[in-house]
Amino acid sequence: MLVFLLWYPMPFREISGGRELFFIVVAVDVIVGPLITFAVFNRRKPRSELRRDVAIVALLQLAALGYGLHTVYIARPVAVVLEVDRLRVVTQADLEGQDLGQALPEWQSMPWHGVRVAAARRARGDETVDVVQQALAGRDIGQRPDFWRPSAEAPAAIEQAAKPLAELQKRHPESAARIDEAVRASGVPADRLKFLPLLARATDWSALIEATTGRIVGHVHVDGF
Repeated sequence: MLVFLLWYPMPFREISGGRELFFIVVAVDVIVGPLITFAVFNRRKPRSELRRDVAIVALLQLAALGYGLHTVYIARPVAVVLEVDRLRVVTQADLEGQDLGQALPEWQSMPWHGVRVAAARRARGDETVDVVQQALAGRDIGQRPDFWRPSAEAPAAIEQAAKPLAELQKRHPESAARIDEAVRASGVPADRLKFLPLLARATDWSALIEATTGRIVGHVHVDGF
């Protein structure tokens, strides 16, 4: 429930790899728990020694579970941020304390569940060199809360940057059925939808945008570039 309902709600269990991380945690716990118990269990051992061994295995399993859940928690998506002409899924691990401290008050802390929507501003003056250096190191403006605009500005910025959905349909005729299914799931007519490329963990997705409001109303597993 924590992983799939709160930390990685649909479709982020696929976009951000929540399903794979969950199965890794489960696999490690199965190895640490039942398999090690099977290896150390022996009826010929004294009862006190057997209890000690089982207690140690239980502690190891709880420690592995705690560490695994902490890792899944840190890797969870916390924001979808507009970067000029694309959206980026930002995880808790992407954020640094220094950037949070320099951000607007509303962005100085992230929720423990749920995904917020933001828009990053462009670099100004002397910031340009630092932005380029950080981007080359793997941290773009979308991963830096000190560049995020007030949340109230995000819908208008996203709507302005989004492209007509017909353009995505024209680029990917082989994915027409997938796009049509995502449009139906959004509940918004296709002629009122736009799209933006969505960057995440080594996956190519597109976000469906309602043209009149700038709201993200759906996602489709199609490369938006």
